[in-house]
Amino acid sequence: MNFHPIQFVSLGPGDPELLTLKAWKTLKEADLILTPGIRASDGKETSRAVRLIRDAGIDKLVETVVVPMESRCDAALAIYENIYEKAAQAYREGKRVAVAVEGDAGIYASMHYVLDRCRDAGLPVGQQPGIPSFIAAAGMAQLHLASRQERLTIIPGNITRTEIETYLAEGHTLVVMKLSRCEETIKQCLTAHPEYDWHYFENVGTTNAVHLTHPSDILLRSFPYFSLLILRHVPHRASI
Repeated sequence: MNFHPIQFVSLGPGDPELLTLKAWKTLKEADLILTPGIRASDGKETSRAVRLIRDAGIDKLVETVVVPMESRCDAALAIYENIYEKAAQAYREGKRVAVAVEGDAGIYASMHYVLDRCRDAGLPVGQQPGIPSFIAAAGMAQLHLASRQERLTIIPGNITRTEIETYLAEGHTLVVMKLSRCEETIKQCLTAHPEYDWHYFENVGTTNAVHLTHPSDILLRSFPYFSLLILRHVPHRASI
């Protein structure tokens, strides 16, 4: 029996045309695709990853595992252990297994718990890189993120206002991801510093993508899970 490495496949931000050829080929050859999903408020299971895979023309068996969208780790870790067990069983049966995640599998992707679990168990793995949401967002807004000696700093939703002010004062381009976890902090900073060059994004790479640059427009938003900011210090920005 032939055994194939368990592949962790990056799907990109949500546009099937941004799926790499290598990722597409890996998914196309898979016997089983495992991917996370969420349970909506009406109780139905949904998965942006599944929709993306289908939109890319891949008609394979996709098994969705509901992952809690919350900060508690214990419930999520039990789900990831379940994904690992499904992947390991399929691997031992000689199947080609792909674990598909949005964005890039190596950038703030909680599915790394499954990858680490596979490695700890001695199972061979592969990792296919993808386009992260902030790169797609910069392209959408036609932004040049960094050049020459400029620094690009990426931080998840545990940033403080002081950190934002310090990074921007030092000339960094700042990417803040997982905005739903720091909405109050971001809005306080936005109110205090409308002169910053604010670029707010939601659902990058999808048909309902949002890009806002005026502070007053951003303040009116309730930040969803799939949102991010790109900002720098540009003194000539108008006030709110």
